[in-house]
Amino acid sequence: MKKITMALSLVLFTVLGAFAQIEKPVTWSYAAKKVSSTEAVLYIKATIDDKWHIYSQNMQDGGPIKTSFTFSPSKDFSLIGKTIEPKAIKKYESTFKMNVSYFENAVVFQQKVKLNKAATTVKGKVEFMVCNDKQCLPPDEVEFSIPVK
Repeated sequence: MKKITMALSLVLFTVLGAFAQIEKPVTWSYAAKKVSSTEAVLYIKATIDDKWHIYSQNMQDGGPIKTSFTFSPSKDFSLIGKTIEPKAIKKYESTFKMNVSYFENAVVFQQKVKLNKAATTVKGKVEFMVCNDKQCLPPDEVEFSIPVK
């Protein structure tokens, strides 16, 4: 009897585990392009699954977590200005009871850097929140490392 109970428990946990997969509706990719011998542009792209969206960097307080970038300090480069983004979709969301700015499908953020060295690697992290019309996932943080050659 113990063997049957143990076998059934194992099957039950295996089946439940298959249904409880973690959703990851956003994938990130990175690239860099030198625009001169002392400057480069970093491209940070979010590819977003259908029916999901991430929020702009330019959000009011009291709403969803806005997308934010943190760059690790380095003597090899310095940031030029702020991270820029394309024009976002603006819409009232009843969940937050406010107008929000967000991106669907894909978005490319850009950051200019001044190079103090011919080749370097820019490291940092992006924090973001992803929602669809039924739910929001907890804010997530992804580390990145972008080679600049």
